[in-house]
Amino acid sequence: MNETGSIPPAERRWSLLVTVLAFALPVVFVLVPLAIFLGYSFFSVDQGTIVYGLSLGNYIRFFTDPVFLPVFWNTIILCVSVAVLCILLAYPAAYFLTTLRGRWRYALLMLLLVPLLMSYVIKIYAIRSILGLNGFLNKALVALGILWEPSTLFVFNMNAILLTLTLLLIPFAILPIFLSLERIPQTLLRASDDLGASGWQTFLRITLPLSLPGVASAASFVFVLAIGDFLTPQMVGGISGFTFGRILYSQFGTAYNWPFGAALSVALAVVVIVAILVGERFGRSRGTPI
Repeated sequence: MNETGSIPPAERRWSLLVTVLAFALPVVFVLVPLAIFLGYSFFSVDQGTIVYGLSLGNYIRFFTDPVFLPVFWNTIILCVSVAVLCILLAYPAAYFLTTLRGRWRYALLMLLLVPLLMSYVIKIYAIRSILGLNGFLNKALVALGILWEPSTLFVFNMNAILLTLTLLLIPFAILPIFLSLERIPQTLLRASDDLGASGWQTFLRITLPLSLPGVASAASFVFVLAIGDFLTPQMVGGISGFTFGRILYSQFGTAYNWPFGAALSVALAVVVIVAILVGERFGRSRGTPI
């Protein structure tokens, strides 16, 4: 700003350029691909060739075919279950981290986030070796007398997908909850203690309500990551572990039906947007003490 109080032209142009880039990147890399997919969803395929004629046939097929909707709803239920399990496991871990003092808090947090740096495929293979017929889990259950012989309950089915996704996505739930718990003013906790509230009462009336925005963010984040995953069901699901992500993968890959795959992607995108909005609304409305 110069002596007259006005912004110099060069600085104004630079500010305008930064603003344009900030809005242009999301538009080019997010909105434009989504718009292309939306347009493709109204086309059709005839003997392997895309017909560029507008039609609602793909959406009619999705809602009327007896295969796709059940898989779609089962996948949503599966991903909600993954989100719930991740929250139940991540909240105690995040809460424990906030009770630590000094460098131990962030050192342990980094250890919990180390799996995010590993290869996704390697992690799936490692989990599959644990859940497999001759894996560590089956051997431990047999040794403890819980099972008489190794069971296929934990591999190549929906249970395997549920357990694998939960183990893979727990770090994504720990971090938002930890940040939400860490932001709670310690003065509120000390005031509750001074007023004679027990630790459990303080947790229920102050800690839990104020940490709900982090819980909502973690749940929506995990749900979005789980519902878009096709690799995990492909590697541990087997024949009986068929999810919506695998259907999408088959349409773009083996079936080469991009218009129908685009229509399925639009349906998935709607669910993802709803999940994000619900998580944001729930977190915003619940983030106050009782």
